[in-house]
Amino acid sequence: MEDDALPEDLRQVIGELVRAVRAADTMSPGEAAVLGHLDRGGPQTTADLAHLRGVTHQAAAKSVKELTGNGLVRAEPHPTDGRKLLLHITDAGRARLERERAQRADWLDTAIRDALSPDERRQLRECVPLLARLVTRITGQ
Repeated sequence: MEDDALPEDLRQVIGELVRAVRAADTMSPGEAAVLGHLDRGGPQTTADLAHLRGVTHQAAAKSVKELTGNGLVRAEPHPTDGRKLLLHITDAGRARLERERAQRADWLDTAIRDALSPDERRQLRECVPLLARLVTRITGQ
């Protein structure tokens, strides 16, 4: 028999997990998301980043301004549209993003080891490909 509560239970617990893991972050979620998109997807415009994040252009521009001011992102003229700027992650931005990711992973690793038995950790490991398939199905990527 199908579990009608599974989708909502999964959505809720994954949301809580994401929020809990973000507690280890030292930068805002918006700034971390911008750096992540630039790291994974290469140079983007502010409009591209806003679309990818599902936020307003103004919200993306605020994050970009902060990151640029801190030397984590640099802007250069767009090669085909002089009205736009193409944003690049800098070496300092990539290093900061890697530190954030490592800190988050270490924090989560400690929580997993403290809270779960070896058998439970194995079960959790087996769930990761299932969750990845769900993400692919939902996003089409």
